[in-house]
Amino acid sequence: MDLYEKDLRLKSTIMRIVDTHQHFWKYDPVNYDWITEQMSVIRRDFLPTDLAEVLTGNKVDSCISVQANQTEEETEWLVKMADENDFIAGVVGWVDLRSNSIAERLHYFRQYKKLKGFRHVLQGEEPSFMLQKEFLNGIGKLHQHGFTYDILVFPHHLSAVSDLVKQFPDQRFVIDHLAKPYIKDGKIDEWKAAMERISKYQNVYCKLSGIVTEADWQNWTKETLKPYIDAVVQSFGTDRIMFGSDWPVCLVASSYEKWLTVLKEYFTTFSGAEQENVFNKNAGRFYNL
Repeated sequence: MDLYEKDLRLKSTIMRIVDTHQHFWKYDPVNYDWITEQMSVIRRDFLPTDLAEVLTGNKVDSCISVQANQTEEETEWLVKMADENDFIAGVVGWVDLRSNSIAERLHYFRQYKKLKGFRHVLQGEEPSFMLQKEFLNGIGKLHQHGFTYDILVFPHHLSAVSDLVKQFPDQRFVIDHLAKPYIKDGKIDEWKAAMERISKYQNVYCKLSGIVTEADWQNWTKETLKPYIDAVVQSFGTDRIMFGSDWPVCLVASSYEKWLTVLKEYFTTFSGAEQENVFNKNAGRFYNL
């Protein structure tokens, strides 16, 4: 099957696409100090007008906007932009889950219909952070308010992630960016085993996102990424994985179109129903779109 035939098949099977992971920001070097000089291409503002053109050009219908700054002010800002732009189907914001007033804050945030869940940048914390009593208390209150939780971690956090998710079988979790495997270093075995263990918990999903920036930015190929995608697909199945671009962060290593094409081509041999799951239906179920 040549690429033209693959493209025809994709057009006939994928009815719509939901991008489950992208970011907006008004850039400043203090709040976004993780954007290094090597990432100069994203040292600027990225707003809905920028993304709308990208989504249209790639025939992507809607997106989930994910927090990038750990403040409630940003959460309110993201929700406001979602209300003003129909293509933003949902928001994953931030709230201090360790707060003594977490129940009141979650009740407050229920007023925003497009606010679907929350995230903390756990990759910047010690693994023990997510197992603190106060943090667990906050996680335990998400389900009763209908909120999801995005897990952003590195591979060395995965043991703690297992300990976290097994305590909350009714809570919907999703692992962002495949837990950022060490693709550039070619490491896979320990990460793969840890992800397989976590996949046994049926309330945990995984986003096919953010891995181009874990590879060699200039020299990665789809063959470089395939073993990592294979591992997640085999562990989680096509009912609990979903496409995400990680735009604009992905731009340091790939265009939006290139990453989307890699995933489209990967799934061409899967059934139409499986492709629909990966590219839109799983997102709809997880985030209640």
